[in-house]
Amino acid sequence: MPRKGLSLLTAANTRGNPVLAKFQSLLASVGLSRITRILPRPLRRDHARCYRWCRKQLAGKRGLELGGPSPIFRRRGALPVYARVGRLDNCNFSGHTIWEGAIAAGQTYRYHKRRPPGRQYIAEATDLQAIPAGSYDFVLSSHTLEHSANPLRVLAECRRVLGPSGVLVLILPHKDRTFDHRRPVTALDHLIDDYRRGTTEADLTHLPEILALHDLAMDPPAGNPEAFRLRSERNLENRCLHQHVFSSSTVAEMLDYMGWQMHALEPRLPFDIIALASICRPGESPRNAAFLGLQAGWRQTSPFPSDHLAGSRQAA
Repeated sequence: MPRKGLSLLTAANTRGNPVLAKFQSLLASVGLSRITRILPRPLRRDHARCYRWCRKQLAGKRGLELGGPSPIFRRRGALPVYARVGRLDNCNFSGHTIWEGAIAAGQTYRYHKRRPPGRQYIAEATDLQAIPAGSYDFVLSSHTLEHSANPLRVLAECRRVLGPSGVLVLILPHKDRTFDHRRPVTALDHLIDDYRRGTTEADLTHLPEILALHDLAMDPPAGNPEAFRLRSERNLENRCLHQHVFSSSTVAEMLDYMGWQMHALEPRLPFDIIALASICRPGESPRNAAFLGLQAGWRQTSPFPSDHLAGSRQAA
């Protein structure tokens, strides 16, 4: 509520209106921010805590989204930035996906009804050579990186297409609340090995583990075990597999390893890990101690049980 409107409300004459009088008393005792937290979800916007920083960094800027459009960036999402950015292009791996159907390259990417469409690229996120270096101010990626066999390569490409101090908004699914909950978290050493070996999207190293541990009860579109196996074997075509499994520790460790300066890490129900990071200035190294290790502040507020355990280097 605007400050002027709040002032009028607190100064309103409540005589003869017991409902307004009660609300005014509650407002005076606990404050507006507390009231908005206890309202039912349909009556309030449930923004992420890091939204204010994100909104400021992206307002009026040029960006690229990997995958998408994504609900989390829309008006009712936790990070509703679509309405605030200056321009947004998109990259998808194919001209037809399970999530979006047919996709055409060119000025066809519609992310907001009041904004002109952005440019649609058809390319692998691990190979964005069609995009010149330094083309964008920010990159958005929501629930996309887990589908890549080489996540660190994707992060390297994101760095390349960003200009100085470019910003990354990364959202990944936390294993504890998804159909991956039976699988071990992917260790950082494994991600590094994939990066160094140049693992391609045709890789099916994790397929036996996925077929054995994927919780089909939490993934109705996957069908029965046989249908899921057949779909999974064609992952290069459909990209439905979660190639890697993430906890919040994994996200912090891989961003730090790839040289990103972290600004926020917010584990958030129902199953999101939100990370905000930027490119370091020339000659500077990332200072991410506050986000790493067992004393990291985000562990105190994480709703996911495994976030209170050791980091991913000790995972299977």
